[in-house]
Amino acid sequence: MVRGVNGRGAQSWRFGPLWVNEARKPEHKAYILVTSSEREIKDASHKERERQETTSTSAAHYKRKKEKKTVKRHTSKQAVEKKSSLFKQSLKIHWPAPAQRKGECQMTGKGKHGECANFVRMIEPWNRTHLYTCGTGAYRPICTFINRGWKAEDYLFRLVPGYMDSGKGKCSYDPNQADVSAFINGNLYAGVHVDFMATDPAIFMTMSSRPAIRTEQYDSRWLNEPMFVQIKKIPDSSEKNDDKLYFFFREKSLDSGGTASSSVLARVGRVCLNDEGGQKILVNKWTTFLKARLVCSVMGEDGVETFFDELICVYSMADIRNVFNGPFAHKQGHNYHWTMYTGKIPYPRPGTCPGGTFTPSLHSSKAFSDEAVNFIRAHPLMYHPVYPIHKRPLVVRSGVDYRFTTIAVDQVDAVDGRYEVFFLGTDRGTVQKVIVLPKDPTTLEELTLEEVEVFRTPDPVKTMRISAKRQQLYVSSDAGLTQVSLHRCGVYGKACSDCCLARDPYCAWDGESCTPFTHATKRRSRRQDVKHGDPLRQCRGFNAKVEKRLKETLQFGVEGSSTFLECAPRSPQATVKWLYQKDGRRKVLHRDEEVLSTPQGVLLKSLTHSDAGLYHCLATENNFKHTLARVSLRILDRDIAVALTVPDDEEKMTQRHHKPEAHPAIGNAQPLEPEVRVIHQYCQSYWEQLTDRGGQQSRRPHRRHTEGHERSGG
Repeated sequence: MVRGVNGRGAQSWRFGPLWVNEARKPEHKAYILVTSSEREIKDASHKERERQETTSTSAAHYKRKKEKKTVKRHTSKQAVEKKSSLFKQSLKIHWPAPAQRKGECQMTGKGKHGECANFVRMIEPWNRTHLYTCGTGAYRPICTFINRGWKAEDYLFRLVPGYMDSGKGKCSYDPNQADVSAFINGNLYAGVHVDFMATDPAIFMTMSSRPAIRTEQYDSRWLNEPMFVQIKKIPDSSEKNDDKLYFFFREKSLDSGGTASSSVLARVGRVCLNDEGGQKILVNKWTTFLKARLVCSVMGEDGVETFFDELICVYSMADIRNVFNGPFAHKQGHNYHWTMYTGKIPYPRPGTCPGGTFTPSLHSSKAFSDEAVNFIRAHPLMYHPVYPIHKRPLVVRSGVDYRFTTIAVDQVDAVDGRYEVFFLGTDRGTVQKVIVLPKDPTTLEELTLEEVEVFRTPDPVKTMRISAKRQQLYVSSDAGLTQVSLHRCGVYGKACSDCCLARDPYCAWDGESCTPFTHATKRRSRRQDVKHGDPLRQCRGFNAKVEKRLKETLQFGVEGSSTFLECAPRSPQATVKWLYQKDGRRKVLHRDEEVLSTPQGVLLKSLTHSDAGLYHCLATENNFKHTLARVSLRILDRDIAVALTVPDDEEKMTQRHHKPEAHPAIGNAQPLEPEVRVIHQYCQSYWEQLTDRGGQQSRRPHRRHTEGHERSGG
């Protein structure tokens, strides 16, 4: 479904940023997940191979974070957030709201849907042994410390007795509000709603030796009914004073009249980490706050932007910085339209960090001129939006019966380069593993490597985190927490061609099987071609062996009935063609009223003796053809089939007892002995095949596996 956004009919849409590269390199990227669904997207993450394990989430169902200094000792620790409770492995903390507070909450009219409880919304590492956590506290946010011990073997997980702190500015009152938070340099930065009625959203900095700092209050030019998604510290240069906090959110746009319109826009904002607020104006308020629009759409031939159901956009951090260094948005004219500000820009340029590369003589934001502070107070929005790389989304999904809910990305080193693998959580409880490859110099190709059902119930995936050290993807939903291996190379097949055609950068052919790729392996023994997926070049000498080992299966059909010939390719990119061979001649099995093709095979209707013969299932992918199955079909006379269903003596006695009128015609029919022997062998072989399969399905994008060890929150 395509929805136009051209000013004539604004369409609201939601987004969730995935990850923003923190390393000081020019190729930084930010990943944004966009959906036209009105569902709430609460988090995003990314994992870079060379970085140590550091994971964090927004306040949702699951939250976990490891700082670099604690990774070695605490990588096995996990905490799960639930209503009034915290879980870590088999340890549990019960942290309810006081009974008196619950009563007060209910007297205000809340609690119809169970909101008058303590919903844990934030867990952040404080030091090596303690976590700082906050909950809604029945609409009165509270915070405390958790002692998690020095290492996992301590088997320690409890609240610090006697300590309780106000959660205002750290955690929202309403458990349905999306919060984001991060501890940076001993300060807590949070995107929250700081009042009971959720009318005062803010980006807050607390727990500092300095007074708390926040965004301007009740000013829709700064924040207009925002939904916070993620915050991240990103260095802008080698100068530490230039470090900034980037935050991603969506908010209602302001129309030309200054009132809130129905459209919802994706935003990226930032503040300097060393911002101390203003001296006379914007006291205890951010003096470096700026925001810009993020565009994730497909441009039509008529120049109109269109939004599809599900989009993934990739942005360059260089492009984001260029927009923040560009012109400011300004309202002027009799219609009060947004225009580019062309007047004088005060010094220092609004958004510049004190003591940074361009302002080395200014050591505090309190030294900013009144002119500069007044300007940024009235002009927090940049005029130009940020467009994705190549000016188009990386992944587009339309007409699907699901929604993406969260996303995680891993950078994987393969034989022929580094690739980005996308893990996309859906609202039906599955995780799609996707890679985007260059098809030609101007076109990208999206490949779905596999889809895995991670929970036994189809609950929407809430959060996902990648552990490069453990090679695991941690997935949470309302059903619990589970882990999925980043690579399951064995499911692609037992042939070199299957492994090569999979084009999974995690996997390579080692000469005997499809196994996880490692750089330590000798180069001559690993066969992998992610970029082209060409088995003819990579699997020379192996393809002929596979064809020879392919066994011919025997299948029976009954004259006048139908039969199903099974053949499901493992790759979703493969196209299947059936060949019919009889008397040494092959011909393509065309679709007609008597032949029905499905993704799992072909259904032959109203069988006749002329349908008997050898059927070949031929798959083609990347111009590589290989046979998946050979089925020898035999057609039984109807009389023989009826004879095989004749009941034995005991069944006859039972039937006579219940139905006095017997069927002598059936009782007199006798099957031919050779045919019965062959059918018996066929049935025995068929059941042995089912036993060997173990109930596993082979088609990659439709596999449904419950992975890992699921932990229920209750």
